[in-house]
Amino acid sequence: MASSPKLFLLLATLIPSCGLLLADFAPMTLTVVNNCPYPIWPGIQANADSEVLEGGGFYLPALSHHSFPAPTHAWSGRIWARTGCAPAGGAQELRCATGDCGGRLQCGGLGGAAPATLAQVSLHHGGNDNDQSSYGVSVVDGFNVGLSVTPHEGRGNCPVLACRKNLTETCPSELQVRAGAGDGVVACKSGCQAFGTDELCCRNMYNSPQTCRASKYSQFFKGECPQAFTYAHDSPSLTHECSAPRELKVIFCH
Repeated sequence: MASSPKLFLLLATLIPSCGLLLADFAPMTLTVVNNCPYPIWPGIQANADSEVLEGGGFYLPALSHHSFPAPTHAWSGRIWARTGCAPAGGAQELRCATGDCGGRLQCGGLGGAAPATLAQVSLHHGGNDNDQSSYGVSVVDGFNVGLSVTPHEGRGNCPVLACRKNLTETCPSELQVRAGAGDGVVACKSGCQAFGTDELCCRNMYNSPQTCRASKYSQFFKGECPQAFTYAHDSPSLTHECSAPRELKVIFCH
């Protein structure tokens, strides 16, 4: 029995639509890129309701990258670079000059020691336009390596957010961290870490949008990196509403 021309028309209409639906549910990829001229050890800390990815940390040679699938459900957490690392006894022990996570190679859920530049990520990718992914760069805990967060093939407003400058070159003397006597600056503390006051740390009576204000130290970071969060109740200069990116790249050094 010959097929109806109407049937061919119906199939031709449905097949592209099915292809689009399958594409919408394609897995999202997370890619960590090391553009630095030296190796780094990225750390990944998941928020309380999310799983640990890639063991929480790994080695990444200079000028290389590492890609892995994002969870198929929602995930949120932070990614940072550990620098100046060296083995510390056992095979899974690692001590780092910046961003250290308890002396471990794989952080396994632990966060990194301040100061460290953070990529903060919250992923939602169920395949519809209401699944907004959010991302940003934070120097609230200080700075060690410049980074950017770059979405690919997302829908809506999906800008690149970054703190690309090497702030170790301009860091105020009272915030500088040096690896050893006579060594160069390896990181830049926040005012909170340097002085520990409630006002600079936005805690106790200063823990609200009304009382937590920019300081001269957070203003230094904001002047160098206007797109970054620089204190607890800061607002970055760029906003975004990015739905279902196919890939999210966290790029260290530029």
